[in-house]
Amino acid sequence: MKNTTLVIMAAGIGSRFGGGIKQLEPMGPNGEIIMDYSIYDAKAAGFNKVVFILRKDIEEDFRRIIGQRIEKVIDVEYVFQSLDDLPEGFKVPADRKKPWGTGQAVLCCKGVVHEPFAVINADDYYGKEAFKKVHDYLIGGGTTGKEYDMCMAGFILKNTLSDNGAVTRGVCVVDDKDYLSEVVETGGLVMTPEGTIAHEDNGSDMVITPDQHVSMNMWGFTPNFLSELETGFSAFLSEIPEGEVKREYLLPTIVDKLIKSGKASVKVLETQDKWFGVTYKEDKESVVAAFRKLIADGVYPANLWG
Repeated sequence: MKNTTLVIMAAGIGSRFGGGIKQLEPMGPNGEIIMDYSIYDAKAAGFNKVVFILRKDIEEDFRRIIGQRIEKVIDVEYVFQSLDDLPEGFKVPADRKKPWGTGQAVLCCKGVVHEPFAVINADDYYGKEAFKKVHDYLIGGGTTGKEYDMCMAGFILKNTLSDNGAVTRGVCVVDDKDYLSEVVETGGLVMTPEGTIAHEDNGSDMVITPDQHVSMNMWGFTPNFLSELETGFSAFLSEIPEGEVKREYLLPTIVDKLIKSGKASVKVLETQDKWFGVTYKEDKESVVAAFRKLIADGVYPANLWG
């Protein structure tokens, strides 16, 4: 069996547990959180290791509340994202408060991940189909001849909206062979009463429909991508204007540059599963109800880990 790893970006979890931190809100009947269901689905799809990306200050609590439970069912490793983890010759700007984004987060896996891997957010529910398709693509190996043969779960926009307010999504431009051409970050997305999509003007003339593919930050990468992240991070840091303290090194931007340079291809693997997460406080009730229905329908056991 070919090894594959699930990388979970959890460094954004707050340091205070049980007091409104959305990634750790109980959603299942036995206190399961969204991450539990993602790991369950990934394991069923064939992934055989999980790597959690954390901040060092939350490690002890994270291991106690989540990690120790997951360590009993699958191999687990921990890596740590920090503001001052920079290449030689760079230093943290005086007013910088947060780490450097999802690209830096995944770069923390270099030296730990040596096999094809998927990347997800800690607080998103993706569904079984996406994990299976990404896993199978990764073990199938690249066929395009590009230096980086990647994949991405392509969710249907209407399946990713919130009933409680507008959301931001990476709207995808996909060619006739289902390869990604571009991701356009678009905010203010909401379904109108007429069944069309309203959105903020992002400077693009793209027509956005309810059936458009969107990225939910679920990617499939080969391990050589980690070396690309390392090289690109130095270039990113060197290009930040003096006094700019909020710019982030983000996976969609990195992937977009690789596509446009001809170095990468990204297969968009369509999934019909409904995404959900807690974008707004009011979303929790609907997420709990969604898991309750999935259990009633036999998609998950009532006691997830037995």
